[in-house]
Amino acid sequence: MTSPALPTPSWRAWTIWSVGVAAYVLAITNRTSLAAVGVDAADRFSADASTLSMFAVLQLGVYGAMQIPVGVWLDRWGARPIITIGMILMAVGQLVMALSPNVGIAIAARMLLGAGDAMVFPSVLRVIATWFPAQRGPVMVQMTGILGQLGQIIAIIPLAALLHATSWSIAFGSVAGLGVLFAVLVFAVIRNHPPDRAEDVSVDTDTGAIRVVTSAVDTRVGIRAAWSHPGTRLAFWSHFTTPFAGTAFIMLWGVPFLTSGEGRTQAEAAAITTVLVLSGIAIGPVMGLLSGRLPHMRSRALVLPTIAVQMIAWLVVIAWPGPAPLWLLFVLVVALATGGPASMIAFDHARTHNPSHRLSTATGITNSGGFLAGMIAIFLIGLALDLQGAGTPDTFTLDAFRIAFLTQVPLWLVGAVFIVRERKLTRIRLGLDEPRRKRRR
Repeated sequence: MTSPALPTPSWRAWTIWSVGVAAYVLAITNRTSLAAVGVDAADRFSADASTLSMFAVLQLGVYGAMQIPVGVWLDRWGARPIITIGMILMAVGQLVMALSPNVGIAIAARMLLGAGDAMVFPSVLRVIATWFPAQRGPVMVQMTGILGQLGQIIAIIPLAALLHATSWSIAFGSVAGLGVLFAVLVFAVIRNHPPDRAEDVSVDTDTGAIRVVTSAVDTRVGIRAAWSHPGTRLAFWSHFTTPFAGTAFIMLWGVPFLTSGEGRTQAEAAAITTVLVLSGIAIGPVMGLLSGRLPHMRSRALVLPTIAVQMIAWLVVIAWPGPAPLWLLFVLVVALATGGPASMIAFDHARTHNPSHRLSTATGITNSGGFLAGMIAIFLIGLALDLQGAGTPDTFTLDAFRIAFLTQVPLWLVGAVFIVRERKLTRIRLGLDEPRRKRRR
């Protein structure tokens, strides 16, 4: 900690970050590896829709539950061992998935995968904080998030093609093998911090300010203090309401809906879901720019319109007589693609309304909103299919999918109501609006 970082990151910093991003791409591939093969999973394990949804629900649940422990471990041991362990856990999870003889073991494999996945992105953020100047952090985080989404395309196209050309065991075993290779690569290349520092610190090369990087969430006073601020609750509900429809579509139910419901070919379904991913990558920087320019209008100008666009697009597809035309399905996935970038605005709220010592806590609370809503949406869609007697690939129908996807509407409406409420309370807290006067009786 004797000399500050140079204004221009070294080649070693870029190399370490590049390896971290590649690991994150593989983590996203692991996370969404059922995206294009959900029907195959249902056939292999003779699983109904509710059981199939538990693959994603429990995986996301473990991911969310691991956020606090991962923060503590990062503070104690740094990024290198944590990201290495994450890659190993995902490799083991995919190997178990490749060889699992029944649905119970397969679900356990997805939970193991969720635990490993939870370790990767926070570790890469830690690498950015310790190897790059502090003022470059926001751009590097955006680039990491955008590039990581390419992992969804790998899950949608090459993995599905490999499975259909070979077998379930070979496809998922190959992903497990990649995980082992990346574990070795990560351990060999990534270092916690530059060699001239004794601990993980972030350096602002403009001001010379040095601060210790912390990831752990304060599980005592900090959570209560963060939640008591309406800005944190606004962040939570913004993250709860914007991304869940895209999460449910891309993680599990999109391809079965397109193939078994809409009657599209596997190639058309892959093209449609790829457009979803690429649209999210394109919309992200634009949404980030608008969020920075409209700090007091983020909810009204960006978040609430995003919710409305997603809900209207889904309702039009659901109400369309017969299978929806291809152009309308592309419109739907572009609408769903706005959810991920809009959910990032929630972190702008968390950062704006919380002091630096409470930022990790507020970020953890915010992040839990999207995973909670995603779990609920995925499970409700599966449950609705089962209740209609359309819970297996042989019984999937377009009408059953239409009713199942209607279960998303209450989540949008509840979330929008709380966003409006917490936005008003936040503006009052900031002195931008007058508090409501109590009516005299």
